[in-house]
Amino acid sequence: MCGIAGIFDLGGQRPVPEGAIQRMSRALLHRGPDEEGFLVRPGLALASRRLSIVGLEDGQQPMANEDGSVSVVFNGELFDHVERRSELAGRGHRLVTHCDTEIIPHLWEEHQEGMWERLRGQFAIAVWDERKRQLQIGRDRFGIVPLYWTRQGDWFLFASEIKGLLASGMVPARPDRRGIDHVFTFMALPGPRTCFEGVQLLSPGRFLRVTGDSGRGDAEVRERAYWEMNFPDSGDEEGGDDPKKLVDEFEKVLLHAVEERLRADVPVGAYLSGGVDSSMIVALACHLKGPAINTYTVSVDDTALNELSAANLSAQHIGTKPPIVQDFRHSDALETYPKLIAAAEAPVIDTASAALLQLAGRVHANGQKVVLTGEGADEWLVGYPWYKAHKLISYLDAVPGLRLSGMARRAYLRAAKVPHFPETWRQEVENSVGGNNAWIDSYGLLAISKLRFYGEPMREVLAKHNAWLDLDFPLERARRWDPMHRGIWIAARVLLAGHLLQGKGDRVAMHSSVEVRPPFLDEDVFDFLAKLHPRWKLRGFRDKHLLRLLAERWIPKKIARRQKVIFRAPLDAFHIEPEPPYVGQLLSEESIKRAGYFDNAEVQRWRKGFRNMRAGSLPRLSVEMGLAAVVATQLWHHEFMGGGLADLPEWSGIKTPAATEQGNS
Repeated sequence: MCGIAGIFDLGGQRPVPEGAIQRMSRALLHRGPDEEGFLVRPGLALASRRLSIVGLEDGQQPMANEDGSVSVVFNGELFDHVERRSELAGRGHRLVTHCDTEIIPHLWEEHQEGMWERLRGQFAIAVWDERKRQLQIGRDRFGIVPLYWTRQGDWFLFASEIKGLLASGMVPARPDRRGIDHVFTFMALPGPRTCFEGVQLLSPGRFLRVTGDSGRGDAEVRERAYWEMNFPDSGDEEGGDDPKKLVDEFEKVLLHAVEERLRADVPVGAYLSGGVDSSMIVALACHLKGPAINTYTVSVDDTALNELSAANLSAQHIGTKPPIVQDFRHSDALETYPKLIAAAEAPVIDTASAALLQLAGRVHANGQKVVLTGEGADEWLVGYPWYKAHKLISYLDAVPGLRLSGMARRAYLRAAKVPHFPETWRQEVENSVGGNNAWIDSYGLLAISKLRFYGEPMREVLAKHNAWLDLDFPLERARRWDPMHRGIWIAARVLLAGHLLQGKGDRVAMHSSVEVRPPFLDEDVFDFLAKLHPRWKLRGFRDKHLLRLLAERWIPKKIARRQKVIFRAPLDAFHIEPEPPYVGQLLSEESIKRAGYFDNAEVQRWRKGFRNMRAGSLPRLSVEMGLAAVVATQLWHHEFMGGGLADLPEWSGIKTPAATEQGNS
């Protein structure tokens, strides 16, 4: 991948402020250390930082069509570019490079805004049409590649990371409390809202049309959807009565997805955790490229979570080399966390992200730029354990007079010893996403920490703002879907796009100039699985049913049938003596009051009180998650809002006026 950035004058053709685009580019150096390129026109500046993977000798950006009327900066990969290049040449276009970027301006010439729906791959793209004096930016269907934007008066700015926007000197760093509330609602930032006031994350499957003022007050920034996640109406799904035929079809489409993602002019490696998802990807990759593919895995100092033996078993069965191992101790998570928050530009609660930050560093140190990953399988094939719990409760709820789910929730809230959300609040949340589902209960473990830890300004946000409404859930269509497919939509929109592909994917990988490619997020793979009946995803209480049937052809049955292991360092590790000094500093009364998000008395009470709760219990887990979120938020504030909360470095980009007052509510 690469890094892209740009500035556009919505009010006319003023010169872009001197040095702004160069600073934006430098802030993205880690995304593209190989080359730098600029396009500067009256009222416009574009920048590209290149991580050269395809077309090593001739892929310099910005790239244009024959007459220079259409220019492009591009971050990502278009995996069918070889076929598209041949088609374009056959229609008279002159292509002179070997790079996938070059097909974009020619597709724009032919299709204009219809180009977006024809692109296949993972991408964030900016297209400048000189004749129209129009800028368009767009993002891939699933949100693999990030793209942020902001409007500051009559200036429009975009960048691959928020650091690029801040480095311009034109975007002040101010907190958005509603974005922080998203973190405490979803453990993720699915967008478009971020934790920075006025900065938006372009949603997956969307593009922006940006036009300047022609003298009639007609400047415009308009968002359009070119693709929407969709599922068949309940009862209209494909049943797939012949399991062998269905597995054959799945094998064909997944094999093609892996084949396309192996296209590169540099070696491609793969992550191998020892689970069924990554093991299948490695097996197919080795089938296509031979067994010499480098694989990488994490070894942790917890026997219950360490997957090294499973990864070695998969590698041995597939016939590839043993995985390259990155050792990761629980203490490493705490030591790495400041770097993780700086890379993610947001509070991150999932401690496994720190392990993947280190693993990407190991890939880079080994001289590789690209790895295949297994993201997407759990989302498309309901691989998370709370789906099973939700299904069990649903069965019990069907017993007349029992309604266990409501009873269980009330019992849990009593055990947690906190005020509970009014039933009307839960009903409002359920109505926002078409009904009850497994994700509401799962995220509820963290969400009740709002009632524990929020200070008064954050409680005002809670009273006025339903974060679930920001997801723009397609209620009219979704009411016709099977409830499981509504859950898949939420998983893809929230956990996948908001965390796995960002704080655990692109951001931690590109911090070390490593591109991740997830074959399960191929367009055809999604289309094939989306149309299938839910029983091929969750058969009884067997998750990822169809994938496991396929996996038994390729990997050891022990791995194919292995249940998901969710790695994380203990969340209470932030508070076990000796705790890292920065934790105490971030949670001091002075720091809590200075940031202004949390109730200091409650933070101090629960820092001591959670130790008296039963280890491993849901109430204690909820408190641990909440405290981890408080630490992460304080750390984020320190990094990006001017420092002063701990003896840690703050982000060292271009300084802009930090907020003297807290962000909007």
